[in-house]
This record gives sequence, C-alpha cells and structure tokens, in this order.
Amino acid sequence: MDAIPKTIFIVDDSSFSRKIIHKHIAEKRPDWIISEISSGDEAIELVNSETPDYITMDINMPGVLGTDAAEKILAKHPAIRIVVFSANIQESMRSRAVEIGARFVAKPVTEKSILQAISYFSDGK
Repeated sequence: MDAIPKTIFIVDDSSFSRKIIHKHIAEKRPDWIISEISSGDEAIELVNSETPDYITMDINMPGVLGTDAAEKILAKHPAIRIVVFSANIQESMRSRAVEIGARFVAKPVTEKSILQAISYFSDGK
C-alpha cells in the first residue's frame, strides 16, 4: 500500500467516550492509526512528537479546556483537522470551535456524530 496511514488522537477524559469513538472510527477506517489521550494537556505535549492528521477533542476536561488545547495545537500545526465534541451545545461553544479553526459536533457520541467527524477529516465537509 502506497498511502501513508492517517493518524488520529481521540482526546477525552471519559474512557467510555474514547472507546466508543475508537470503535466507530476503527470500523469505518481500519487503516487509521488511533491513539487515545485522556487530557488536553497530554495532547498538547504529544502533538509535537507524534503529530496526528486528525484529532477529536472533548471540551470539558480536567486541566486545560479542549477548545484551548485545540487552539494551542492549531497555532503550531494548522494542517491538523480537529473536531470538538461537546455536550455543551451553547452557541458560544459552537462559535469558539469555529473561531479557532475546528469543527463542532454535538455529543452524545453516536455513530452519526462520529460519521460527521470522519466526513470532515476525509473531505473537509
């Protein structure tokens, strides 16, 4: 296979959410390399040594908020596509995600919401 496999970080403090996202992405894109990360701080640290193609990011996590982590990551690595997953669907959260260059997808994490993320990763839509 000529193509280099895509890599994705799943960043969420909930191991349950990470596992659901992992399962659905692995089913749809078995060739992708998937890493699970439990905090925005850890994602910021790892992204410099293991730069992924894509990131799913929860907003409300201990430590740095997911939107702040995404903003820091995109400032250094603007080519990474980030989808922000959140149960907080207030317009301010949606606007913040768009403002920093990420895509907002509402939780709960379902096959449909994960397909929205994969679609954005794959073709920007």
